[in-house]
Amino acid sequence: MQDFGFYNPKYDLESSEAYKNRLEDLRRRQKEMVKSKVATTFNHNWTVNGSKSEGKKMVTDAVNLAIRSFNNECDATISKVTVANISSSEKRIIKAFETINKLNRVTSTEIKKAYLDLKIEELYLALEYAQKLETEKEEQRQIREQMREEEKVRREIEKLKEKVEKEEKHFTQAISKLEEQKTNATGDQLAELEAKIFELQNKLNEVLEQKEDVLNRERNTRAGYVYVISNIGSFGEDVYKIGMTRRLEPMDRVKELGDASVPFKFDVHAMIFSEDAPTLENILHKTFTNNRMNLINDRKEFFRVPLQEIKRVIEDNHDKTVEFTLTALAEEYRESRSLREKSLEQENIPV
Repeated sequence: MQDFGFYNPKYDLESSEAYKNRLEDLRRRQKEMVKSKVATTFNHNWTVNGSKSEGKKMVTDAVNLAIRSFNNECDATISKVTVANISSSEKRIIKAFETINKLNRVTSTEIKKAYLDLKIEELYLALEYAQKLETEKEEQRQIREQMREEEKVRREIEKLKEKVEKEEKHFTQAISKLEEQKTNATGDQLAELEAKIFELQNKLNEVLEQKEDVLNRERNTRAGYVYVISNIGSFGEDVYKIGMTRRLEPMDRVKELGDASVPFKFDVHAMIFSEDAPTLENILHKTFTNNRMNLINDRKEFFRVPLQEIKRVIEDNHDKTVEFTLTALAEEYRESRSLREKSLEQENIPV
């Protein structure tokens, strides 16, 4: 499976720090084997021109050269390891091990299998370490994105609170003044004042309802919108992003997504308010987990699934009526395609 870009971790340690420590320990063990002269086997009794000291020097040089050559080959291979080439990288290290041992057969010098095993272990640990680092970077990016999103929500709520409290104060003061004027009013004037008070009271009631909604949103951090959007020009038919936002104006979030690294705007198929938006979003993500476009990174929220299926799952798990737009307008994409086709037709018109 590794040849096709799939990789099942051998070690699956919990953090990059754990991988780093494991690698440091492994490399320390390798150095210990070399230093203690147990990384290789060699002939202790070799002589050169009858000299044991010359023979010992020749064997020492051969051992050092073998270890250095093998380490260099391993380091070069490990530094470039990826999921796509992990199998061939392991074969390359084994091939280097066999070749170096074969070349040193004349001096009876051989790198031990135990040392090779440590290098193979280092290869796989290095790959998983790099993967874990990438995963942690993505998680940190997501956390920063979430923090920015929450800060935007906080500012929106504060701004709206300020607005409704200002309106509440305005209407309350206006009603109070009219009530004072009523004490000396009679007949038509009194009736007119009462009508104005009634009108202002209705407006004040609306403001108080808005204020209560804002306070509820501030208290309930799980309230928000689950959205279903598509971008045919960028991702093709039947591909939908299912996400959530706590924004008071959820379309602001959709607009941001459309401005970020995609050539066309998103079409909105559903915008569902929920008192527990994360749970509804999670149900949808789990239901369509096998339909994910990216099966490696769960934080990518794109799914290839019929819109009717998404609609059915939402209706089964949401107790309020949801309006769905089943047709994607994809206006910018369709207009762009039309202009491109016209341009090609004009180029093919014979002169």
